[in-house]
Amino acid sequence: MDKINSGFEGLTPEIFIDAVEDALDIRMTGLAVPLNSYINRVYEMQAMDGTRFVAKFYRPGRWSKEALMDEHDFVLDCQDAEIPVIAPVILNNEKTIAEVDGVFFAVFPKRLGRFFEVCEDNDWKRLGNILGRLHSAGAAKKAKARIEHHPLKSTIDEIEFLKDGWFVAPRFMSEFNKLTDDILETIKDLFDDAEYIRTHGDCHCGNILYRSGEGLMLIDFDDMLMAPPVQDLWLLLPDHANNSKKELNLIIKGYTQFRDFDRSSLKLIEPLRIMRMLYFLSWCAKQEKDLKFKANFPTWGTESYWRQELNDLKKQLDIIKSERW
Repeated sequence: MDKINSGFEGLTPEIFIDAVEDALDIRMTGLAVPLNSYINRVYEMQAMDGTRFVAKFYRPGRWSKEALMDEHDFVLDCQDAEIPVIAPVILNNEKTIAEVDGVFFAVFPKRLGRFFEVCEDNDWKRLGNILGRLHSAGAAKKAKARIEHHPLKSTIDEIEFLKDGWFVAPRFMSEFNKLTDDILETIKDLFDDAEYIRTHGDCHCGNILYRSGEGLMLIDFDDMLMAPPVQDLWLLLPDHANNSKKELNLIIKGYTQFRDFDRSSLKLIEPLRIMRMLYFLSWCAKQEKDLKFKANFPTWGTESYWRQELNDLKKQLDIIKSERW
């Protein structure tokens, strides 16, 4: 059938089912169940033989094709190393990415599982095990088109984006400028000697599945980064680093069964936390015209919103300045 140039917002089942059929060279049923994804458009689909797939259509402007390939290459490297992941399907074009109406997409096999819950000490070690294996694969090569998560390479860009776009409430702009200058000056030198490898980037328990009889599986590498390995540890913690030493020791004990871990990098956890806070503010600014965003963040951009965010950033900076490792 002829397809109109609909773009991301105009992707209808008629268009994307045809696109997946062409990419896989198999007939699909009309099943197209939307799955929870704020940024991309993700659908569960079914082939005529009953095989289930998940098709992910990437929102234009977020990642380049090269950056998407970095993600897929990392996941495929993990699969080759027998690390439990959900790797993209190799399509008819002999690649993992195809395009419809200017929108890149990939297809993944459907895998079931439940979110992993940490209930005992051994669970923390299991998390360390899979991260040690992940980082062994991650260190094998670089992701040239992905963000290098350094205060003076990623965070500074996010701060400048907020400033240049005048997203900060005018009343607080001067305070924001001084505070972010202080943040960068405080944390920038801490990263100078850090190891940078391919990391998951968003490794919290919501992105780790437990599959009965198989164990843990890592999912959703959409936010992969070139970052210090500790980036994939800190989001799993129940509290700030100084209050999570038991959990950190257990994770590292599991991690070092597969890969050495630099304990001096633990000093980066709270700086990475404040970098994520600033990343989130920049992310919000980029989404502010989206109707769904407005519904989910009704106070975004108001003076009360920025007062609270600045207070949170100050508290986090105080934690960083008071830490001793």
